[in-house]
Amino acid sequence: MTNGKIIVGLDIGTTKICAIVGRMNEYGKVDILGKGQVPSNGGVTRGVVSNIDKTVTAINEAVKLASEHADVDINRVHVGIAGAHIRSLQHRGMVIRSDSELEITKDDLLKLEQDMYKLSVNPGDKIIHVLPQDYTVDDEPGIVDPIGMAGVKLEGNFHIITGQITAAKNIYKCVEKAGIKVAEIMLEPLASSHAVLSDEELEAGVALVDIGGGTTDVAIFHENIIRHTAIIPYGGNIITEDIKEGCNVMKNQAELLKTRFGSALADESTENEIVSIPGLRGREPKEISVRNLARIINARVEEILELVYYEIKASGLEKKLVGGLVITGGGAQLKNITQLAEYVTGLDTRIGYPNEHLAKGLVEEVKSPVYATGVGLVLKGLDESGESGNIIREQVEHQEESIPEEVLSEKAQKKEHIFRRFKDWLKDESDIKDF
Repeated sequence: MTNGKIIVGLDIGTTKICAIVGRMNEYGKVDILGKGQVPSNGGVTRGVVSNIDKTVTAINEAVKLASEHADVDINRVHVGIAGAHIRSLQHRGMVIRSDSELEITKDDLLKLEQDMYKLSVNPGDKIIHVLPQDYTVDDEPGIVDPIGMAGVKLEGNFHIITGQITAAKNIYKCVEKAGIKVAEIMLEPLASSHAVLSDEELEAGVALVDIGGGTTDVAIFHENIIRHTAIIPYGGNIITEDIKEGCNVMKNQAELLKTRFGSALADESTENEIVSIPGLRGREPKEISVRNLARIINARVEEILELVYYEIKASGLEKKLVGGLVITGGGAQLKNITQLAEYVTGLDTRIGYPNEHLAKGLVEEVKSPVYATGVGLVLKGLDESGESGNIIREQVEHQEESIPEEVLSEKAQKKEHIFRRFKDWLKDESDIKDF
């Protein structure tokens, strides 16, 4: 990737819409040039656009702030997609080759992958990604790269991700109504993983847990390949709602209680500590016990972590996650959440900060778990190695629009990002500009 190319990541979340501007410097690190963040104001519910006008307004404001901060014009963004509509499954495919003497080529692997897109899915859903796991050649299993081998029967295990076509089209609609083009759409857990996970963790086995406002995204990796994904329809907002109901306070007061005084472990709170909440229109202040507040938070966070643990067990990799658990997103800022996660899952846990690939730039605050997805979208867009690293495999796909050679590295000219296919089939479904 040529130095100086500017990429914008747009994180359309339940609680916030954030635009982050970054570029690669001469040392291979990413300089964050600017950031624009505004509340979603009800335009997004559990990661899915629920109000077009509110979302368009928020995108406009966030991009304008980022543009002014970075002093650049923004006309293309890399956008994340998530939400409870995202589903994943495992499937096995097979092709019989006509000549066992001929070496297995990339075309053979692509044929196997293309067959996966013919699988029947639920009405209204579409296969978004087909991610190869490993291959079997003539009953010899566990082959990561069979190219160059000889064999008649080629089989492959695939991780398939599906989502609602309407949810993706609404994202396109909102961004383009804001006068901006969508460069590509990426699955948010994959973007976050690029920002907070190390190569050693991806090889050893690790579960990424991104606790956002409306959803908790789970992505499990082992031997540098994504093995399992899941979206849990609970996040920070439901914790706030619990506090609102349990303490009988207003929503904004509940949010402040959670962020300033909240804890995931009730026993770690001082027993007699009290927080005074101002009353409404001259009424007496309301006193809230910090320990009771922690009990309310603990109950909900423990439920979320138990659902995460269920997904880890469902992946079949519970005993192979040497890298343990990495928690990121806004929920990662909750006090004592790592201790609770270790108690519930039995896995070593750390907080994921998106600072490994960042230079000491103009916007230091983005080195917070809150901005893991936004920073990951920038990193994916920059694609500094010319391919997606070891997180997911690439597939060659013909594009309607050619990509300038000066934008791509030598490797990227040979391969195109797997997420480009998502954009292609969206455009095949209908002309998005007509919305």
